[in-house]
Amino acid sequence: MKDNTIDKTVAVTSAVCCLAFVFMTMASPEQMKALFDKIFKFFIANFGWAYMTCVAGFVVFCLGMAFSHFGKIRLGKDDEKPEFSLMAWFAMLFAAGMGIGLVFWGVAEPIYHFAGPPFAEPKTQAAAAEALRTAVFHWGLHPWACYAVVAMVLAYFQFRKGYPGLISATLTPIIGAAAAQGTPGKAIDALAVVTTLFGVATSLGLGAMQVTTGLDLLYGIGKGTSVSIVVIAVVTVLYITSAVTGIKRGIKWLSNTNMVMAFGLMLLVLIMGPTRYILNSTVESIGNYLQNIVWLSFFVDANGAVAKHTGYDWSGAWTIFYWAWWLTWAPFVGVFIARISRGRTIREFVLGALLAPTLLCAIWFNILGGTAIFMELNGAPGIADATFKDVTAAIFALFDNFSIGAFLSLMSMIIVSIFFITSADSATFVVGMMTSGGSLEPKTGLKIFWGLVCSSIAAMLLVAGGLKAIQTVSFVVSFPFMILMLFMAISFYIDISRAPAAAPRRKRAASRARAEKPAAEQVSAQTA
Repeated sequence: MKDNTIDKTVAVTSAVCCLAFVFMTMASPEQMKALFDKIFKFFIANFGWAYMTCVAGFVVFCLGMAFSHFGKIRLGKDDEKPEFSLMAWFAMLFAAGMGIGLVFWGVAEPIYHFAGPPFAEPKTQAAAAEALRTAVFHWGLHPWACYAVVAMVLAYFQFRKGYPGLISATLTPIIGAAAAQGTPGKAIDALAVVTTLFGVATSLGLGAMQVTTGLDLLYGIGKGTSVSIVVIAVVTVLYITSAVTGIKRGIKWLSNTNMVMAFGLMLLVLIMGPTRYILNSTVESIGNYLQNIVWLSFFVDANGAVAKHTGYDWSGAWTIFYWAWWLTWAPFVGVFIARISRGRTIREFVLGALLAPTLLCAIWFNILGGTAIFMELNGAPGIADATFKDVTAAIFALFDNFSIGAFLSLMSMIIVSIFFITSADSATFVVGMMTSGGSLEPKTGLKIFWGLVCSSIAAMLLVAGGLKAIQTVSFVVSFPFMILMLFMAISFYIDISRAPAAAPRRKRAASRARAEKPAAEQVSAQTA
């Protein structure tokens, strides 16, 4: 396939699946809501164990590759250097990988766990510690490992082996070149495109809901699905414009700008909030997380004790939902991170893509969520009540306790909007690559088309039930892609084990065996 040529099979198949969902939702929104509820309960009840096991396995796989002898292998040719500076690379991968969710859940999740903890009494010091540990766990190594598996495998096959930048191409060692380029490969790439579009649309829906709430609180414009859809429409124009300008201009500039603003917001809250408590809780929650990471990674509430304590399936509604959500983001974030990671070694890539973002997420949740919890414990209640009434209002309820609360609220909405843009324009860029044979510079018209499709899905998710619809779609599209990721990891290991870079170790082992053989024979002769 020529570079930049649209793959009509993948593009049409993906578009038909996505647009069918849009039209079905427009025609029967209430029936879609009922269907989503049934699907959500089915996946929670039957496949929680699979999500927990696979995602934990992805963490082990990434760290194992980084600290093995494979860690020195470069995601590119041996003499290639990274295309982007370390800071620009980190800003782009972080903006694409977390984005809107950090602002949406930064206060809401710790407060939810504080007011309804799975293992402690609500609104106690024990609940506070548990809430921050849980938030760090949900936004730590596990989600970034989902992204890293896809990115590492893709970058290896694309930049080192010279394969097309497609999910299907990474399975060549298992299914063969003919299948990878034929109908099975087309089906695999279409699955990746659909997963990407629905995964990004879920976050666009969350972002639109939060921006709508902020605009209503600050300017009284009103709330509701129609206002959120208008927000989506406005931001769609912005992110398509950014996507058209390319990675080295629009996406890079916006990612760097947003990182500065996010750090600025954290610094203001750290300084004006309970600084000593935040610093102490950050250190404590990271230690608590590391101490309990193995147990948390496999906890599925098999006996129902936590569900009885909280009154609902806590593990399914939180941890398993998050794993499904991260998996829907894995194809798009993985392809995007692979695109910007050319020239880095596997060890450098894994450490940069897992450890650094995990630390930053821990700091973010402890500053925002920790401040909210401190206020709840020390005479400034109301944040929890506001959160349970409307989850999108959590961060604004926190800022109401600051003298510059209006400024902080406006700043957070700008950050959400830019995250909205960077996540969506990264996605349109990636889907453009997937539907043009892995081209590193997909056509402008293709990116515009997929941007419109993604926004349409986000709007229909809001029409079909808001957060519940978003959670359900995450389960529906993530499960088959999770299975596909397992095969990608196996294919990667098979190929990299055969690579020349792995040969020195095998040669050293053979040399040691030859050296030990005469010695063993000599000892045997002396014994005889």
